[in-house]
Amino acid sequence: MGDWRDYLKPDGDSLMRIKKRRGMLVDAVIVSDSEHVGKSNDRSLEQLTNAASLPGVVGEAWGMADFHQGYGFPIGGVVATDIENGGVISPGGVGFDINCGVRLCSIDLGLEDLVHLTRKKSGSGSKEFGNRLKGRIPAGESGKGGFELSPHELDDILSEGAKGAAEIGIGHDDDLSRMEMKGNLDGDASSISEIAKRRGLSALGSIGRGNHFLEIQVVDEIIDEGAARAFGLEEGRLTAMIHTGSRGLGYQVCSEHVKELEGRYRHHGGVWESEDWGISISDPQLASAPFFSREGESYFEAMRSAGNYAFANRNCVTQSLRGALKAHMGTEVDVDVIYDVCHNIARVEEHVVHGSNCNCCVHRKGATRSFGGDSDELSEEFGGVGQPVLVPGDMGTSSFVMSGPKKGTNQAFGSSCHGAGRAMSRTQAREEIDGAKVKRELREKGIAIYETHEKYLSEEAPDAYKDIDDVIRLTDRAGLARPVARLRPLIVIKG
Repeated sequence: MGDWRDYLKPDGDSLMRIKKRRGMLVDAVIVSDSEHVGKSNDRSLEQLTNAASLPGVVGEAWGMADFHQGYGFPIGGVVATDIENGGVISPGGVGFDINCGVRLCSIDLGLEDLVHLTRKKSGSGSKEFGNRLKGRIPAGESGKGGFELSPHELDDILSEGAKGAAEIGIGHDDDLSRMEMKGNLDGDASSISEIAKRRGLSALGSIGRGNHFLEIQVVDEIIDEGAARAFGLEEGRLTAMIHTGSRGLGYQVCSEHVKELEGRYRHHGGVWESEDWGISISDPQLASAPFFSREGESYFEAMRSAGNYAFANRNCVTQSLRGALKAHMGTEVDVDVIYDVCHNIARVEEHVVHGSNCNCCVHRKGATRSFGGDSDELSEEFGGVGQPVLVPGDMGTSSFVMSGPKKGTNQAFGSSCHGAGRAMSRTQAREEIDGAKVKRELREKGIAIYETHEKYLSEEAPDAYKDIDDVIRLTDRAGLARPVARLRPLIVIKG
């Protein structure tokens, strides 16, 4: 197909466009400029143009400022299909870690309390806070060692998400209003296979490996005082950012449905065709089903249930954080949820597309909602402010809290970036970056890292990621979200 960079043209402030061509049904738009678009040498632009050819696609296919290559869809991709007019749903447009997302919590401690968290407590068997956290929160690939659920408790969580978790003592009811969709995706436990359920029975409260983490941070700078006040952010106060998803349960759900859907397509004339549905796709990794088909509805139900597990998982990690703080400080420390957002999910939403109302299936893969302050889906405390948008950086640089518009919906189906975005593949990072050196350099910056395997630090090194300041600036200038506060990492728990 050639290099899609050859067709990129500037399209306003911090936006670039590829006009529809070669099977594309809509244009592709990326949040970038000529200075940044050429830095990545992966297949992400090709993937975005492939997504722009999905049956029923409407509007534009979007790549956020942190976009990079993924499975089928680019990570940082946003694509909507018109489900009333043949639109499809694609597991590749959600990803394997269903409802991977970020939760930000405020901690009722200030930077002056950090000394209490970074030194050992007196007494036998004492440990500093980072080791205490690492000991309480399982991390790594296995997904074992978490909160042990009974099959009945797991079914409640799959059906009700964070609410079901709170009812068995994992999380607080007060947290629900500060979670996207109140932490409940209307799941159905019967939509999940027994294999997937087995993978979820002992993984709750774990953070996985790779770019998943728990960070203790400090609010380093307030940029938008009004929004920061509404969100509960105060300069100099400590926060905790939790990045994890549905673990092996979600991976199993995606794998099962991808395998079933890929089997419906045959390669013919340069495209992949499904005789059953009379539709074609550009890449088998985009295997899709009409939204209202049996297969489409089956995946959507299972995806929602797996997404509920992810909400409950972040609930459980939060409870472990609360317990670790109490054990370390010798007294209760208030830990309140500021917000919890999905960034691997498909949702049915009403949008206006080219002047007409559309009942859309919006795929956000490595992208988060960025809804306006007048949205009916937000709690009243965000009225006139906008939805909190949580944007973690790499483990050596700042993270940001952003906000959706004060009213209305941005042009990217109410979406924004979800992180710094990879600049190197994991393989390239392992080959070029020394993980032990990364750990030393972070320690010199005052950042304490607690990892399961030092060898993985090279994959997550700051040099392996885009510049978070550039991502925030591009997102702001494109009008998708505005910066509210900057958070600086202090203690990082990694898989």
